[in-house]
Amino acid sequence: MTTTTAEERIRELLEDARHMQAEALERLQAGDTRDAAEKAWCAAKRATDALILTITGEEPVTTSATSDGLDNLARQRPETRSLQGRYYSRLGQLHGSCFYDGRCNQETERRIRETTQYIDDAEALASG
Repeated sequence: MTTTTAEERIRELLEDARHMQAEALERLQAGDTRDAAEKAWCAAKRATDALILTITGEEPVTTSATSDGLDNLARQRPETRSLQGRYYSRLGQLHGSCFYDGRCNQETERRIRETTQYIDDAEALASG
């Protein structure tokens, strides 16, 4: 059995986030906005998990744990607040409205595309 260090796990999470975002952009280009939205949501969640793991040493295991972890970070570290609203807009729009309810629109597509910057920003906060 191999043991993964926190640094390796953070790298894995960020690589997965970038992979999922690349797939989201491919699905969007192919016209499957609903699948693209869910993949972009996954990418944002994985990047957020990496940030939380970096700062707290604990990886969230559920979406609610990720939400709670980000809320705690935003209270304790003002520099992480910029991600908080963007995270919740992805949770609501990409995961909820588009993927689950099938209500996808131009705002959905914008959020899918902008998830690349979200990942970059989460990684920068994790590095800095």
